[in-house]
Amino acid sequence: MNTPSLFDAHKPSEIATLVETAGVTKAKLRMAPMFVLAMLAGAFIGFGAAAYTMAVTGADSAAGPIRVLGGAVFSLGLILVIAGGAELFTGNVLMVIAAVDRKIPLRLLFRSWGIVYAGNFVGALGLAFAFSLTGLLEGPMGNTAVVIADAKAGLEPMEAFARGALCNGLVCLAVWLSFAARSVAGKVLAVLWPVTAFVLLGLEHSIANMFFFPQGWAAGATVPVFSVATNLLWVTLGNIVGGAGGVALAYWFAYLGATKG
Repeated sequence: MNTPSLFDAHKPSEIATLVETAGVTKAKLRMAPMFVLAMLAGAFIGFGAAAYTMAVTGADSAAGPIRVLGGAVFSLGLILVIAGGAELFTGNVLMVIAAVDRKIPLRLLFRSWGIVYAGNFVGALGLAFAFSLTGLLEGPMGNTAVVIADAKAGLEPMEAFARGALCNGLVCLAVWLSFAARSVAGKVLAVLWPVTAFVLLGLEHSIANMFFFPQGWAAGATVPVFSVATNLLWVTLGNIVGGAGGVALAYWFAYLGATKG
């Protein structure tokens, strides 16, 4: 039996088919397992966000090298989602490929997005509550958590939207590249650099923010609920546009749609 090589990868045209097939499978998941897998993904991203918070604590979080380190640590979240198996809303935006190819109806697409988004929220919120019990947020890590929450709440709607769109362009590219890899090590490397880049650049991930805001509250942040809801609304819309329009539809046209024209 041949062991997959780190450098043995699927071709881009093959990736498009794999992503489409995965989208069909995701859409047909029963509600209960879909929700549980979504909760796991929310918690996984939360672990990455918590690790990022600690990684930049005690340093100038605006400094490039520190943000590279923080981004690499934050990559833990998507690595756990991809390698461990979970349902993440921002990655599932790629299901648009299956929808535009009429392999799944829009009804199932939106059903999946809704269930997974809700599950991600519950998982991220639950992990934030768990961290509130650890005492870790009562020290320097808590100060960093407050700063992060305040900064995100202070974004203007268009800033949040644009950062969300660019963020999920990179996240969906990370997921896309993970389909190229045939080994777990290859998938980890595929995820590492795009995720590190979006954190380095200060872009916005809706599911990560579902953890960052409650973490900030647990540490003493006074961010209003309205500001949190506004941020999540605009970042989520940006995530959808960036992932669906910037990645999914472009690759669908190049490798699947254009062949039918």
